[in-house]
Amino acid sequence: MSVAAFIRSQKTEHGISHVTSCRALGVSPSWFYKWKDRAPTPRQQRRADLDEAIAEHFTASGGTYGSPRIARDLREEGWRISVNTVAARMAELGLVARVRRRPRSPTRQGRRPAAPDLMHRQFTSVAPDVLWCGDVTEIITDEGKLYLATVEDLFSRRLLGYAMSEHHDAALTVASLQMAVATRGGGVDGVIFHSDRGSEYTAAAYQAACHRSGVVQSMGRVGCALDNAAAEAFNSTVKVEFVYRHRFRTRAEARLRVATWIADFYNTRRRHSANDGLPPITFERQMMEKRQASLALVRAAVA
Repeated sequence: MSVAAFIRSQKTEHGISHVTSCRALGVSPSWFYKWKDRAPTPRQQRRADLDEAIAEHFTASGGTYGSPRIARDLREEGWRISVNTVAARMAELGLVARVRRRPRSPTRQGRRPAAPDLMHRQFTSVAPDVLWCGDVTEIITDEGKLYLATVEDLFSRRLLGYAMSEHHDAALTVASLQMAVATRGGGVDGVIFHSDRGSEYTAAAYQAACHRSGVVQSMGRVGCALDNAAAEAFNSTVKVEFVYRHRFRTRAEARLRVATWIADFYNTRRRHSANDGLPPITFERQMMEKRQASLALVRAAVA
């Protein structure tokens, strides 16, 4: 901090007059006022503009973006900026992205036979609707617990289906699966859906729903979160980046706000590291366009 900036900070932070600070530091008050009234230098103006842009993107993300994602946003706007610079400015501005809490799991081991593990912790897919995963997590409201069941496509990390209920049962997971199938237009025959061995996934009703849609079940081992790490990662994201930052007075309020966050932010605007920093729907669209362009070139070459 410069001498002039220090003098100004004493006034704003401690109420010490500029004249008193100047006398204590042995500088002329006229020099200070000349410095105070001068126009900012180009460097100072750029820093002020950068700080404003960083704060805007941080706020737009709901206070969840760290320096890597904000740096990507800024580069898309034309800024030539490094992640380290963004991190330094965020620290100076007091912008902290994540607050971690101890995870909790509502999983209950089912009594029916479990499906084999077809993924073996390989949570990547070469195309949409090849590998899906899902889980159930709880959200605390003033009325009590609300359970969220999800279905995620491991190609783009897009949340295809989700359902919420105060009951932790097969009806909840069936509803999330039905939404995912509807999102894909019903053409999901042969897709593998991976989950834990909770009773809501081993239940006859859920197995029947999978059979009707042509979904093949896969399950990890009991008590091993790493066997369903991708679904656990989404649970952490939705809680750390949204749920823990809000208070829900009713289950209805939680349903609406979580669904809005998923549809208006997570799927459409939140940058995902697995997608080279692109939001899930944007990643799917771009990959489809590239494949169509490649197919058109092949057809033209053959013709």
